[in-house]
Amino acid sequence: MIETIYTGLGTLLVTALDVLPIVIVVVVFQLFVIRRPFPHWKRAAAGFGYVVVGLVVFLEGLDMALFPLGTMMADQLTAPSFLFGDGAVPDTVRWHDYLWVYVFAAAIGFASSIAEPAVIAVAMKVRDVSGGTINVWGLRLVVAFGVAVGLILGTLKLVTGTPLHYFMIPAYLLLIFQTWFAPRSIIPVAYDSGGVTTSIVTVPLVTALGLGLANTIPGRSPLLDGFGLVAFACLFPIMMVMGYAQLSHWRARRAQRNEQS
Repeated sequence: MIETIYTGLGTLLVTALDVLPIVIVVVVFQLFVIRRPFPHWKRAAAGFGYVVVGLVVFLEGLDMALFPLGTMMADQLTAPSFLFGDGAVPDTVRWHDYLWVYVFAAAIGFASSIAEPAVIAVAMKVRDVSGGTINVWGLRLVVAFGVAVGLILGTLKLVTGTPLHYFMIPAYLLLIFQTWFAPRSIIPVAYDSGGVTTSIVTVPLVTALGLGLANTIPGRSPLLDGFGLVAFACLFPIMMVMGYAQLSHWRARRAQRNEQS
């Protein structure tokens, strides 16, 4: 119990020091650049305290629950007894033996993106700015589906040990192609959707999954193979949002042509 308290106090101190530079920048600009009194400083100080406490609780929760759960699920999904039952274990890693790993990665990616507060906030702002033409749930589902697809490919890369750039270079080339032909109004939304997806819920879960799989799949390195899933979770929602917009734009133009004819 005492050790837990000391650990929590240490995390609290480290977190406060990490957040302190942000506070210093804001205060310096307010007092010496804008040269105005700091408005509602008591409320701002209380908010700073809430942020620090919230981050401490979040970080402790990662260490106590999310990372161990990710490792546990990876252990169970890659255990020879689960994959092969009583059969003989093959000498080499076969990508199709890890079907449930891909299913779990897609499911956890979809669920975490749906629950991501940053995605919800951006979707609501996009709905307000677009006058309701972009639906909140529609955008959230497309983003979540993009994360799911990205994590399927990311875990396939991890299982097979394929270098990351073999996936990233073609994907970015396709993204450039999409950006050139996508409707101009959706491009900023698409790129921001990829950024906000990799936030406080998705990143810890995806990172824990990647490290857990890299530690349990034979021949994989946690450093070389355990990281990189976040890149997939960030890139593919951009592609999916633009692809959805391009498909909707094409269907609208087709319907308009049919009405005219």
